[in-house]
Amino acid sequence: MNLDLNKIPVHVAMILDGNGRWAKKRLMPRTYGHRKGAFNIVDIAKACNQRGIKFLTLFCFSTENWNRPTTEVQYLMNAPIRYYKKYKNRIFNSDYKVQFIGRRDRLPNALVQVIEEIEENTKEHTGLTLTLCVDYGSYDELTTATKQIATLVKENKLKVEEITPQVIEEHLFTKDYPKLDLLIRTSGEIRISNYLLWQLGYAELYFTETLWPDFDEKELDKALLSYQGRARRFGGLNENH
Repeated sequence: MNLDLNKIPVHVAMILDGNGRWAKKRLMPRTYGHRKGAFNIVDIAKACNQRGIKFLTLFCFSTENWNRPTTEVQYLMNAPIRYYKKYKNRIFNSDYKVQFIGRRDRLPNALVQVIEEIEENTKEHTGLTLTLCVDYGSYDELTTATKQIATLVKENKLKVEEITPQVIEEHLFTKDYPKLDLLIRTSGEIRISNYLLWQLGYAELYFTETLWPDFDEKELDKALLSYQGRARRFGGLNENH
């Protein structure tokens, strides 16, 4: 069965899981798996762009990942800076619009500077919007949105009865993004892990045993074919059901 390029999801999100296990199977440190996983982001982003996906949102570092070993956290905070210095021109010359969502107050200043430079220099690009979720968690996102809305009510700029799902969405980190169509999680884990909880309301879910560093174009197409074989009813009925 071939992909129907007229039924490609607009917005795909991924939980990039399995770097550590991939490295362990090869008797290598976890950082080796993270390095391989980082390069795989480039390959999968390219494949998504070629297939017509407009938004790709990747879970790279969660608000809970600070609890990992210090050496691993330090690697994950410093590696993007090294990659940026090495591939800066390639990023700026691509047609990708690269964005970051999540907290920035706990990130190293050097990493925040890199994030801001990438966003500024790719903001006019018209290809795939590649979003990297760094120090992101849905509990934190929804708490932040709630505080912002509560402040508006306190300042008499919004009435309680005016709070709607649309108002809540306007205060999420993804307020300018289209609805999420498909979530893919690698490594065989079947859970959401505090990721895009609001946005996942009517998204299709796809779980694969494949570890993230091994997730290639063929695996991506399997996920897209699974998506295309589903009937999305959004709580209603269609003529066949």
